[in-house]
Amino acid sequence: MIIDLPDTTVSQVGKHLVKVREEGGAVALGRVLTLIISARNGVAEAAIDAANDASREHPMRVIVLTTGEGPSHLDAQIRVGGDAGASEVVVLRAYGAAASNEESLVTGLLLPDAPVVAWWPEEAPIDPAASPLGRIAQRRITDAATTPDVRDRLALLGKTHAPGDTDLAWTRLTHWREQLAAVLDQPPYEPVTAVEVHGAAASPSTALLAAWLRLSLKVPVTWTYENPGHWEAGIKSVRLTRASGDILLERPETSVAVLTQPGQPDHELHLPRRTLRECLAEELRRLDPDVLYGRVITEGWEKLGPPETGE
Repeated sequence: MIIDLPDTTVSQVGKHLVKVREEGGAVALGRVLTLIISARNGVAEAAIDAANDASREHPMRVIVLTTGEGPSHLDAQIRVGGDAGASEVVVLRAYGAAASNEESLVTGLLLPDAPVVAWWPEEAPIDPAASPLGRIAQRRITDAATTPDVRDRLALLGKTHAPGDTDLAWTRLTHWREQLAAVLDQPPYEPVTAVEVHGAAASPSTALLAAWLRLSLKVPVTWTYENPGHWEAGIKSVRLTRASGDILLERPETSVAVLTQPGQPDHELHLPRRTLRECLAEELRRLDPDVLYGRVITEGWEKLGPPETGE
């Protein structure tokens, strides 16, 4: 069910939410958090779809805020039932002076006594924690992959990092980190002496994986941005050098990886790029600060040298 509320106020939106609950169209008692999505109109629907999918694991209230130029007014839309997954979605489209105070637009619609997560699917504030929406959120989710220069964005994320900040470029690394950790947990337990990481030029995950390995293994890490004509998206390969030989985890294509180890047959692994829904659902599983990400984006990034350029 979709309820359109043109030229309305936040107070009227809140009253309609109460009315919808009283009529049995939605139940707020089972919501575990409030997710605030700040996005422009062009990307808002994709973000809502991802949130609706993730809500099956995390029932929540989703508040979507878009702003624009024009005469001052607020249009709203309430989505419940089949149009909102296991959540209830409130879309706020604010224009002109009505868009000047983002915090006041969402404060009256937050679930009482429930954690708040702020998510910027595309253009994030320079300092998320100090932004109007970031100040009211326990967790703040950005995505460095949507910025033109991923290196500048990662450097800025390190400078402005505050407990509760996270980035989907880090979340996309979960399966890579699991595979590499599992390999090093097996014999012969030799120390790694050098690391090489290769990935696409538009992939901030490549740099974050290199920073994590530099921080965790305390060895030199060489990371290379591949020519887009050779590799377009995501991480291409990781090579770990040990005395007995190299361990290579490499993608010949975007959904499959091959693990090569000394004295063992090659293993083919299912390692596709993670969907937006998967990354969002993982981030919503934990609402405490991600301490490891904080160390990687600050300490690990500072220790990492500049990238090389692939042929």
